[in-house]
Amino acid sequence: MNKDYYQILGVTKNATADDIKKAYYKLAHKYHPDKGTGDEKKFKEINEAYQILSNREKRAQYDQFGRVFSAEGGPAPGGDGFSDFQWAWGNPRQGFGNNVEFDLGDLGEMVEEMFGFGGGSNSNKRKRDLKRGKDIEIAIEINLEDTIHGIDKEISLLKYVDCSRCDSKGAEPGTKIKECFSCRGTGEVQQVRKTFLGSFTQWTICPECKGEGYRPEKPCNVCKGEGRTQNQEKIKIRIPAGIDSNQVIKIDLKGDAGRRSGKAGDLYARIIVKKHPLFNRKGDDLYFFAQIPFSRAVLGGEVNIPTIDRKDISLKVPQGTESGKILRISDKGITRFSGRGRGDMYVQLNIKTPDRITRQQKELLEKLKKEGL
Repeated sequence: MNKDYYQILGVTKNATADDIKKAYYKLAHKYHPDKGTGDEKKFKEINEAYQILSNREKRAQYDQFGRVFSAEGGPAPGGDGFSDFQWAWGNPRQGFGNNVEFDLGDLGEMVEEMFGFGGGSNSNKRKRDLKRGKDIEIAIEINLEDTIHGIDKEISLLKYVDCSRCDSKGAEPGTKIKECFSCRGTGEVQQVRKTFLGSFTQWTICPECKGEGYRPEKPCNVCKGEGRTQNQEKIKIRIPAGIDSNQVIKIDLKGDAGRRSGKAGDLYARIIVKKHPLFNRKGDDLYFFAQIPFSRAVLGGEVNIPTIDRKDISLKVPQGTESGKILRISDKGITRFSGRGRGDMYVQLNIKTPDRITRQQKELLEKLKKEGL
């Protein structure tokens, strides 16, 4: 009976190459004989399934006929899947078995995923990351009125800054910076790791020089060789018009200074727009609730309405206005973030019912009542 390789790996027939690879990594990690959850028989099946489904031609044969007709389709002669796995690590140019192709880059990813380390292909990036300063995120509160024209905010931030004594080099002035003795200036050292795959050598960041390849002959007395110190720095941030709550402004290179002339991190300012006592904001539009007397609603007229610009405007109330009616005032909302015009202002008219009335008002209302109003 033919084996269902898709079922063995737990993927569908429409699975992509990446899906198959991820499923294989997960199962190989779980069922390896040297692990507590290991199962040698299951591990062999998983390797056999992957050897077929990871090869485009063999997978096509298997999908069409339910089997692979090449005599070399299974594990290498005399092998058991696991032996091939170990052998391929020691012979990276040969692959698995006699003709099974296996991407050793993929194997490196698997090893890194299992043990938390990888080869030296990303060493330059890691060295840059070690020297780079950290990003900083802050929150800045502004008023709703500030979103109309934008505003400049100056903040004082405690952060790492370049050391002025050593000019961020980390060495005491007048002393030399020498090649690291441990790594001979490469910034990397070899480490031998033992795993169930056997022993192998990898390159890692040098712990003595932190991957830089050099060390100060005499560390700076102020920064202790770091090339940076903690201090308060004043930073001016331009907050553009139209910004809304929880939008983030990025200020390049204003995060923590890097170690020994390393690149600085970035500053991220999250904007919080405070609630306004009169206006509600929805996107670029503003909403205002205005109370008008009964007589104004019936007869019509004009009412003064405040705006976010702090200038009152006159709004015409149509005759026979019902409570809850909404009127629109163009271009009196928030400045659009694109800078192209402003949103609108919507005024909801609510008829005000007085709690107390004078005797004269009561008499007038009684007359209106008789008239059917």
